[in-house]
Amino acid sequence: MELALFTSIPFIFIFAIDSPLRVWLIIKSRGEIMYKIGEFSALSKTTIKTIRYYEQEGLLKPCFIDEYTGYRYYETSQLDEAAKIISLRKIGLSIKEIKYVLDGGDLKETLNARTENIRNEIRLHNEQLLEIDKMLKEIAMSQDIIIKRIPSCTVYYKEGEIEDYSKLSEFILQSGEKCCKLNPDIQCVEPNYCFVNYLNGQYKEKNIKIRYSQAVVETEKPFNENEEIKFRKLDEIKAVCIYHKGSYDTLGKSYSEIMKYVEEHGFEISDYPRECYIDGIWNKDDVNDWLTEIQIPVK
Repeated sequence: MELALFTSIPFIFIFAIDSPLRVWLIIKSRGEIMYKIGEFSALSKTTIKTIRYYEQEGLLKPCFIDEYTGYRYYETSQLDEAAKIISLRKIGLSIKEIKYVLDGGDLKETLNARTENIRNEIRLHNEQLLEIDKMLKEIAMSQDIIIKRIPSCTVYYKEGEIEDYSKLSEFILQSGEKCCKLNPDIQCVEPNYCFVNYLNGQYKEKNIKIRYSQAVVETEKPFNENEEIKFRKLDEIKAVCIYHKGSYDTLGKSYSEIMKYVEEHGFEISDYPRECYIDGIWNKDDVNDWLTEIQIPVK
């Protein structure tokens, strides 16, 4: 049995190192209530591992360490210290920042800095959430290639050449204005159906030949035409379709997916692809909210 000499009082006693009486005499000799680490752990609601970590980092040192047993003892006042450390850790302060505060640093300044950091993190996380949501929608739409029948309809159309893609909206709006001037009572079908065909036969960034078509409600009276505005009856078609969300600059990715689907399923393309602009610059401020349906007529 290991023995220890105790001389803190006018008598000399020899006790076993782990003797309860010896522990009692240690506490009594210091004239204050002390708790072993297990008791302190229970009272502070903190694991022994965490208490040892705080000691290692210099945040919460024992008030007394028994040189024979290595037992650590803590005072009642240190429960407040532990509670403060736990609170500061909960709001995300680093060990370095907590040391600064416990050593007399400006708590208000530290809390204001942490508040600003949290706000910046929230902004960053919100941006990341938006990007994740966008990616998930793109994945969902890329997987949502459908085959549908598009019923026959009467359309007015206008063919022409635009300088570049930035002029497309202007071309569409002017087509509508010219058609309405010729046919003041004309009505578009509900739900609305309009599309653009690209007639170059290859991708071009300048001098792009297009045909814009808008489905209209048929009337007994013939529609008025001129050299620019024409009308025609479109037959019902079968089409492979995909929705594209976002800028027109990334339409190539959706075309790649839908053309791969057409090839893999043995379809034969029967007409120019149709781009149906559902949401765009005319009703959505954010380019990420633009929605286009690509329709590939097949047989």
